[in-house]
Amino acid sequence: MSGSSPAARLQALFEGRRLTPTQRRIAHSLVRRAADAPFLSSVELAELAGVSQPSVTRFAVALGFDGYPALRRHLREVAPAEGEAESDAPAHNEYQQAVLAEIENLRQLAGLLADTGPVERAGRLLAGSRPLPVLGLRAASSQARGFGYFAAKVHPDVRVLDEGGSMLHDRIDAARRAGADALLCFALPRHPREVVDALGYARGRGLTVVTVADSAFAPVAEHSDLLIPAAVGTGLAFDTACAPMMLGRVLLEAMCDGLPDAQARLEEFDARAAARALFAG
Repeated sequence: MSGSSPAARLQALFEGRRLTPTQRRIAHSLVRRAADAPFLSSVELAELAGVSQPSVTRFAVALGFDGYPALRRHLREVAPAEGEAESDAPAHNEYQQAVLAEIENLRQLAGLLADTGPVERAGRLLAGSRPLPVLGLRAASSQARGFGYFAAKVHPDVRVLDEGGSMLHDRIDAARRAGADALLCFALPRHPREVVDALGYARGRGLTVVTVADSAFAPVAEHSDLLIPAAVGTGLAFDTACAPMMLGRVLLEAMCDGLPDAQARLEEFDARAAARALFAG
C-alpha cells in the first residue's frame, strides 16, 4: 500500500467494519480530510463530523484501539512520509470506493453460486409452499417487498410480512393454517431481534425457513434451515444491499423453475397489461 493515497489507506482501515451510522460519519470525515486526519484532535474530529466527542472515542474502540490517541498514533504511522511518491493511477473517492466494494460483493456472490445446489433447493421449497410468506423488517423490508412484487406474478399466493409488532406471529400462524410449509426471510444489518424471534417461532410452527442474510454467521443463522449469504456494502453511511437484491432475483428464477405454469402466468399478465395500457413504454 506504499503507493496508495492517504484516503485509500483510511478507507482500507474502515472496510468490512460493522460501524453505526454515527461512526460512519466520523469515518467519512476522516477520509475527506485524509491529509489532516493524523493530526486532528478528538474534539476537532467531533466538530468536523458533527458528533459528540465521546462518539469519537467509541469509534476508535470499534476499530480495535484503546482510544482515540491510539487510533491517531496508528494514522501517523501509516501516513505517507513527506514527498512520498503517489501511484500514477488516480485515487478513487469515497463514492467510487463504495461502488467498487459492491462490485466485489457481487463477484463473491457469483463465486458462491457456482454451486447451484442451495439455490435450486430453495427454489423448490418456495415454489411448493402455498401460501408463501416472505419476511423482511426494517432495512430488509424493501428486499421482501421487491421479491413479493415479482413473485406474485408467478406464484398463486405470496404474503409479504414487512411490519413487525404483535400481529407478526398471528400472520405466520395464518399462513401456516392456510397450508404454508416454507418461509423466505431477508435478514440484513442491524438485525432486529424481532426477526430472530419470528424465525424461531416459524420453525416451531413447522415452517422450513430459507434465509438471505449478509453473513452465514448472522444472528438468524440458528433459526434458518437454509441460509444463503450475500454481503452488504458498508462504505457509506447506510448499508448498500446490491448483492442481497441480486440473490433475491436468483431465488425468483429458481422458484420459477419449480412452477410449471410460471411462463403461462407471465404471458397472461403481459396480455392484461397491454389491454389496460398499463405501461407507458
